[in-house]
Amino acid sequence: MHIKFAALLAGALLSAGIAAAKPCAKPADVTAFDVAGLKSKLMVTALTCNQQDRYNDFVQRFRSELVAHERALHAYFARTFGGRAQHEQDDYITSLANTLSETGIQQGTLFCQQNVGIFSEVLALARGTELAGYAARKQLPQPITIETCPAAAVTRTAQAGSNRR
Repeated sequence: MHIKFAALLAGALLSAGIAAAKPCAKPADVTAFDVAGLKSKLMVTALTCNQQDRYNDFVQRFRSELVAHERALHAYFARTFGGRAQHEQDDYITSLANTLSETGIQQGTLFCQQNVGIFSEVLALARGTELAGYAARKQLPQPITIETCPAAAVTRTAQAGSNRR
């Protein structure tokens, strides 16, 4: 009931020309967006440059990390969009792939030459726990603006969650 009310209120505010505030992204959310960007970059590169086997190697090698980050990404969308979470997340993933594809189109025939090396880099990671840091360092373009939570807000949220137990 609260989610429906929040969605209705947000819709009413938007139709009145008032922007509803989105929840900020916690560190785990930011990491999930970084990993989603990397995964999409690898997918676009694989499809464009005939590197599907290397993409499959990436997915198999980092399966557990990818699943964990996918769950974190879904948690962000659920917290932000409630009942529309899956639709909004699907739109985000599509927009992300399109954003990265447009970058490839701009690079033209140099795209594969300039991007295939990413597979060697990511597959050279010693442990799956290094994936998030690698993705963050790549600073890949995102189709949305992600507002990070101030450190104090993250601490208060964590404390409130631990006080409820």
